[in-house]
Amino acid sequence: MASSTTSKAHLSYSARIPYHTNAAAVKLLELMDRKKTNLCVSVDVTKGKDMLEVTHIDIIEDFTLELADELVQLSKELDFMIFEDRKFADIGNTVSLQYSSGVHKIASWSDITNAHPIPGDGIVTGLSAVGKPLERGLLLLAEMSSKGNLATGEYTRTTVEMARRHRSDGFVFGFIAMGRVHERYAPSEAAAAEQEDFLILTPGVGLDVKGDKMGQQYRTPHEVILESGCDVIIVGRGIYGKTSEQEVRDEAERYRAEGWKAYQARVQT
Repeated sequence: MASSTTSKAHLSYSARIPYHTNAAAVKLLELMDRKKTNLCVSVDVTKGKDMLEVTHIDIIEDFTLELADELVQLSKELDFMIFEDRKFADIGNTVSLQYSSGVHKIASWSDITNAHPIPGDGIVTGLSAVGKPLERGLLLLAEMSSKGNLATGEYTRTTVEMARRHRSDGFVFGFIAMGRVHERYAPSEAAAAEQEDFLILTPGVGLDVKGDKMGQQYRTPHEVILESGCDVIIVGRGIYGKTSEQEVRDEAERYRAEGWKAYQARVQT
């Protein structure tokens, strides 16, 4: 974790709310503080009946907008947010249509989505035109957890710079990353750094395995939250890959407890 005196990592989630203008970011910080959890469950299933929280809606074979409505209603009843891990990666006009229209109409039901910065600033502009009026939020993919990925070095630095350029419009509020990338590439102005905060959501989290045969690499909640200063652990197969509903519940609670314990240790240092 960065040792910068301007780091907001040592602050509680609730204490970081004043540094965010994006409605989805504020809602997320309030939710994590209220429910004592920093767990995001990534459920990559292919049938709507198996879906609890959807991260890749375009792999659902029986998707309907009624299914999305049911998910939104469930999110209200059970007090969680919906993050569609869409990874947009096209020009502004195209992503605005992908986000607002077509079969999935993602912006109509998903609180948060994400995008690759590869197309340039237009991708943020295009998504913001749709999502900001709906009080949605955007994460930029600054780093990845898979072995040999190219989201490193200059790529990551320019992603951070892109986020800073669009921070004032209140739509981009964080990164998919392995650490506090905005502190690694800190702005030169001390005043700007003092006021800056981005949320870091981190995939590749596992308690029992270190990797898979397809290049995924796993770190523990302790490594991600306490050592790297990230804010949310994204856990997929470690939870939904269990064979029974009770095992899924037990593993979800296990990850929630470990993530929250690491967060408490971080803010107490």
